[in-house]
Amino acid sequence: MYKKITLFLLLSSLCNACADENEDYVWKTKEVDVTAYNSVYWQTDDEPGVAAWGDTLIPGMKTIAVSHDLLHLGIGQGTQVKINGLDGIYVVMDKMHSRWENKIDIYMGTDVERARNWGNKTLKIKYRVKREANTKDE
Repeated sequence: MYKKITLFLLLSSLCNACADENEDYVWKTKEVDVTAYNSVYWQTDDEPGVAAWGDTLIPGMKTIAVSHDLLHLGIGQGTQVKINGLDGIYVVMDKMHSRWENKIDIYMGTDVERARNWGNKTLKIKYRVKREANTKDE
């Protein structure tokens, strides 16, 4: 009986910790241009598997690169992003050349044909950022 109570208390505290963490964040929405890219040298540089912050990119990862202007909105390294029309949550692990604005690039491993077929779309994204002290939910 003591073990069951201890386990229950442990699980309860873990659930409360997760709830508190989620209350510290809010999902915001933005419309952006969405393209795709690959980890091949002629699209990136001589280390195509290494992202701008030094993260290693592995085909199959749900990750994106963002234009520099989006960094100012809090969409930086490690930010979780939901892309309208795609399943799952993507993580920001790369940033694009400074010439791009209001744009994200979906990582598609080494499948160049898939990236080309994706093309260029304008979609809504939701991104998870830390709640500001005096901000109400949007």
